Parts: sequence; structure tokens; C-alpha cells
Amino acid sequence: MSITSYTAVYNADGGLVGEARFVLSHIFGRTECALCDITHSPLRRKPEWDRMIARMAVPIHVLHRNEVAPELAVLLGGTALPIVIAHHEDGSVRQVLTADELAGLGGSVEAFALALGKATPVVIHGKDS
Repeated sequence: MSITSYTAVYNADGGLVGEARFVLSHIFGRTECALCDITHSPLRRKPEWDRMIARMAVPIHVLHRNEVAPELAVLLGGTALPIVIAHHEDGSVRQVLTADELAGLGGSVEAFALALGKATPVVIHGKDS
């Protein structure tokens, strides 16, 4: 079954207030987001992330947790963030990379690309659940 797209969800809220809150919490060690470490340097999005996205045959949509569509939020339930999920042509949604797996990548875009390529999607919701 073909993957039509990926969605990666940050463990952080979007918007000016959400991002400022995350930065401050991150500085003081109260919040972690391995996906943020992969996609961003301390000051901006990593150019190597943009290059990886441009090379991908399947699109990756990156969202903050407060930007996730309600139907996807229900599917994710209490799943730890950040997370990467795959959307399949049959409408099913499967977990591809967990928060722990993302944390193990050490903020590396290259390690993320390799892990995404090797990942075996695990059912979250779909015809076979």
C-alpha cells in the first residue's frame, strides 16, 4: 500500500506566542522536541532540511501540535509528540517514527532521512485496525 504523504508533528505550539513559549521552556530545560532539533538550528530552519524536503518523492507536511486537524488529533490521542505519520492511499494513517526514535537521531537531518527510509509504519487507524 503506497504512502501518499507524511505528517510530522512538533511537540510545540505554532504562532508567535507558542514559539516564544517553546524557546523559553527549551532554554530552561522544561520542554524537548526532537523534531524541532532536526528541522531547526537555534536561529532558523536548517538549509539541509529544506534540501531533504525538496528531494523527497513523497511530501512531508510539518505541523505544530495546535495546527493538527481535529480528525488527526483524535487518531493521535495520547500519542507522545513529536511524531511522524504516513498517510496511505487507502486512507489509513500509520505511525512511522515515534518521539523516542526521533530523539535518538540527535538532531541530524541525514539520520532523519535514513530512519524515514528504513521505518516500518505501525497502524494507528485504518481498514486493518
